[in-house]
Amino acid sequence: MTGLLVDSHVHFDDVSFDPDREDTWQRAQDAGVKIQIIPAVTANGWQNLAAICQHYPGVYPAFGLHPMYVAEHKIEHLQQLIQYLQQPNVVAVGECGLDYFVADLDREQQLYFFIEQLRLAQQFELPVIIHARRAVDEVIKCLRRSHCRGVVHSFSGSEQQANQLLNLGFYLSFGGTITYPRAQRLRQLVQILPLERILLETDAPDQPLSTHRGERNEPSYLLEIVHTLAQLRRESPEQVAAVTTQNALTLFGLPS
Repeated sequence: MTGLLVDSHVHFDDVSFDPDREDTWQRAQDAGVKIQIIPAVTANGWQNLAAICQHYPGVYPAFGLHPMYVAEHKIEHLQQLIQYLQQPNVVAVGECGLDYFVADLDREQQLYFFIEQLRLAQQFELPVIIHARRAVDEVIKCLRRSHCRGVVHSFSGSEQQANQLLNLGFYLSFGGTITYPRAQRLRQLVQILPLERILLETDAPDQPLSTHRGERNEPSYLLEIVHTLAQLRRESPEQVAAVTTQNALTLFGLPS
């Protein structure tokens, strides 16, 4: 037994879960994943995300505008976001951030929406859930000016970048990628980071684990990530589960 687990980043509202969302939620519960944090990606999905979070116990919403969908975002969405951030049980602003991996995404527009969401996070005293792909240095620059708190999800940067984010008070989140032996640099990094600053996630339905390659990912698989991290760090699964769970509860302001 590893106790209560928190999937700190899962797109449980994704259409791939429409056929079996109830069963998926139950499998997560049975695996000890009692809490899921569901970050939004576009304004069009906020209403459905809110409804799903109201229906399933232990499922909490974060509302934001994902950088990969920057072409869909409009200025008025930021005003709508203010309304959604005032709903009960909202735990974060996100998923927001920067994606410089996809070449044709407008970087200027990404920066605009990211900075505006950081401002809203400060205004509502909420943490941010950040997507940073090939853009960690630029994200760090923005965070130095914002004084926000939060987590960089699915972190894949360097040890130096990790330490800069830790110094800013941020958490770093890791998921199925660490289950792949070829991810040597990342597997080495999670061994040396302070466990008190690590969150765990599935990013389901994306980023399947090595044991579920080619399959739809789901939150119940978080237990495998716990065991992988424990093995890499030479710590007990119970210790890894207890500390990472408390980290998530602390960041998102959830009761123990």
